[in-house]
Amino acid sequence: QVQLVESGGGLVQPGGSLRLSCAASGFTLDYYAIGWFRQAPGKEREGVSCISSSDRSTYYADSVKGRFTISRDNAKNTVYLQMNSLKAEDTAIYYCAAGGACGLYDYWGQGTQVTVSS
Repeated sequence: QVQLVESGGGLVQPGGSLRLSCAASGFTLDYYAIGWFRQAPGKEREGVSCISSSDRSTYYADSVKGRFTISRDNAKNTVYLQMNSLKAEDTAIYYCAAGGACGLYDYWGQGTQVTVSS
């Protein structure tokens, strides 16, 4: 059964850090591009970051550039999103997705809540 499971969300103060994990089962993440998305209440889903499967190129939304880092651990079949200098506007449900290329996703996780608040 193909499955993506996000974890690592929680409540953090502004300026703090979290590391989200996207673990795959039923397929090998190394062969897929992995994207991170987020959706805040009342807002549309926003693409946050992506890492390609081929040359490991990484992409970031302007709103997170310089603060978030996407990476892979193939041995653990997991992709991470390290989030530093978190702001209140980063509060959202974060989802990961896998597909043949950044922007073309076939599989989606259920999401993990990130809340940035003092």
